[in-house]
Amino acid sequence: MRIIRNAVEGKELLLSRKPVADEELPMNIRETTFKTFGQELSPDEVVRRIIRDVREDGDNAVRYYNLRIDGADTPALEVTDQEFEAAYREVDGEVVDALKFAAGRVRTYHEQQMRGASLDFNQDGLGQLTRAIERVGLYIPGTRAPLPSTVIMCAVPAQVAGVDEIVMTSPVLPDGSVPPVKLVAAQIAGVSRVFKAGGAQGVAAFAYGTETVPRVDKICGPGGLFVAIAKKQVFGDVGIDAVYGPTETVVIADESADPELVAADLLAQAEHDPLATPILLTPSHYLADAVDSAINRQIRELEREKIARESLDNRGGCILVNDIDHAIALANEYAPEHLCLLVDQPMAYAAKVRNAGGLFLGEASPEAFGDYTAGPSHTMPTGGSARWSSPLGVRDFLKTISVIGIQGEVAEEIAHAASVIARAEGLTGHARAAERRLLGR
Repeated sequence: MRIIRNAVEGKELLLSRKPVADEELPMNIRETTFKTFGQELSPDEVVRRIIRDVREDGDNAVRYYNLRIDGADTPALEVTDQEFEAAYREVDGEVVDALKFAAGRVRTYHEQQMRGASLDFNQDGLGQLTRAIERVGLYIPGTRAPLPSTVIMCAVPAQVAGVDEIVMTSPVLPDGSVPPVKLVAAQIAGVSRVFKAGGAQGVAAFAYGTETVPRVDKICGPGGLFVAIAKKQVFGDVGIDAVYGPTETVVIADESADPELVAADLLAQAEHDPLATPILLTPSHYLADAVDSAINRQIRELEREKIARESLDNRGGCILVNDIDHAIALANEYAPEHLCLLVDQPMAYAAKVRNAGGLFLGEASPEAFGDYTAGPSHTMPTGGSARWSSPLGVRDFLKTISVIGIQGEVAEEIAHAASVIARAEGLTGHARAAERRLLGR
């Protein structure tokens, strides 16, 4: 792990966020693009073509891109009851129990959140109604790493919010199947239908509908570069929760922290993706060196050692700061997806945190708990968007309707002012409509 002993240099190198779009696409993706389209295309152009084709040719286009991009033949796009039954036979019972445990904690947390999310009121003829979105489509990435936890973290909040129909799409394995553990998680979390469509074609199918895949009102869930671009391109025709980038964690630790635990938390982040960002901020030279040594030992034990090393080399490292207040100031500016306070008296510093997707207080609350079983959704804002947005929750699946039911003298009182403003705007039709409500006219 690189240790940057100058905070200004560290901020420029680690906290500047190199845009993912600036990364050169891997050769295998470039080769697939050329074979599929017969020419070199930018990611934006690839997604635009896929969306156009799915809008025009529905299921056939989805099947075509599943085959060309994912190498999977999917004659039937919807997962059958028999496939769900087979999934339960294939998944170990201990895994099923753990998924049910996680879903229960996520449900309990979001039920508490729901109590403050419904703000219906009516006073003096003005009010608000809260309604759940009718149909939500979840895009859940992953095949080799199937991410059943993401199914739970996206579907359970939608279910608690009262969404009528929760549907899901997933990339598929080469044999044309959805990973069994993902199907088990879908049933546990209340997903009603699952479809086989990865990447941009999955997003497009939800945005516009096909013969098999229903059009949804909102698309939620994380994904890679092409999914993020697709969500941007369909937004406006359909709602989206957010555009998610690679995962990121900032660990703030002082001399009281256990270097072995700090190293473990950084490696848990690094193994996600070569583009993941694991960063340590500490004022302790001793801790920085001890964590570096611990990482060098622990990384050899990881199945995804190569990915973790790439992540640490590309985007990770340690910055030595003046003190913990300095570290929190840097973290607030960076606005990480995950912010972990492995410091003495973490609650005393929590009040100073302004920008983070999730805040993890103390060594007994690692970010890994948040990924699976703590309770809040692990689908959180990335790329600095924690400055203005929040983790996925029940509010993402609710909408409000303004209610205006003014009667009697109040109508007369506001009609005059409405008329004056309307005439100032040159909208005399609006003015006359207001004036006709004045008593005696």
